Amino acid sequence: MTTATRTARHPSTLATLWRSTVGKKAVMAVTGLVMLLYLVAHMLGNLKVFFGPDDINGYAAWLRTIGQPFLGHEWFLWIARLALLASVVLHGVSAYQLSRRDLAARPSKYVHQRRRASYATRTMRWGGVILGLFVVWHILDLTTLTVNPVAEHGHVYQNIVGTFGRWYSDVIYIVAMLALGFHIRHGFWSAAQTLGANNARRDRALKLTANGLALLLTAGFLSVPVAVMTGVVK
Repeated sequence: MTTATRTARHPSTLATLWRSTVGKKAVMAVTGLVMLLYLVAHMLGNLKVFFGPDDINGYAAWLRTIGQPFLGHEWFLWIARLALLASVVLHGVSAYQLSRRDLAARPSKYVHQRRRASYATRTMRWGGVILGLFVVWHILDLTTLTVNPVAEHGHVYQNIVGTFGRWYSDVIYIVAMLALGFHIRHGFWSAAQTLGANNARRDRALKLTANGLALLLTAGFLSVPVAVMTGVVK
C-alpha cells in the first residue's frame, strides 16, 4: 500500500479536528483571542490621539519600522495584517459552519418557545456581519483612504479628525463598536468554556472579565469619535 493511499484513507489529525464540532469551536476560540489581543493594542494606539498630532503620527510611523533592519519597511505590518486576516477568515468560516450544523440538528421549531439565550448570544450572528462590513469600511476609510475625501497619507491625526467630522462616519463607527462590545462579552465567555478555563469557582471571575473587557474596549474606541464630535480633539 502506497503512502498516498494510506493518506487518502486516513485523514490527518488537523483535518479530522477541523471537521469536528469541537475542532471548529477551538478554532473560533483561538482566533477570537488573537483578534482580542489585536483590539486591545489597536485601542491603546487610538488613544494616542489625545496626546496630539506628533504623538499619534510618530506612533504610526514607528509601526512601519518595527523589525528593521532585519525586516523591511512595513514588513511587520503586513505580517500582522495577514495573520489577522487568516484569523478573521477562520473565525468567520467556523462560525458559519457551526451555525449550519446547529440548524441542521434542529430542523423543526420547538413546540414551546422559550428564551434560551442572552441578548448577546442571540445577536452574535448579525453582530458578526456588522463587524465584517465595518472592517471593510474602516480599511477603506483610514487605511487606504479611498472613501475619506480629506485624508492624506502619513497624517493620522488629521485623518481621524476628518473622518469623525462626518456624521455618517460617526453613526457607522458607534453602531459597530456597540456590536463589538456584545460580541466580545459573549465571545470571551464562550472561548473560556471551549478552552476549558471555566469551572464552578472561576465562572464569576470569567464573567466579570468578559463584561469588563467589553466595556473597556467599547468605551475606549468610542472615546475617539466622541472627543472629535465634542471638540476635545480638533
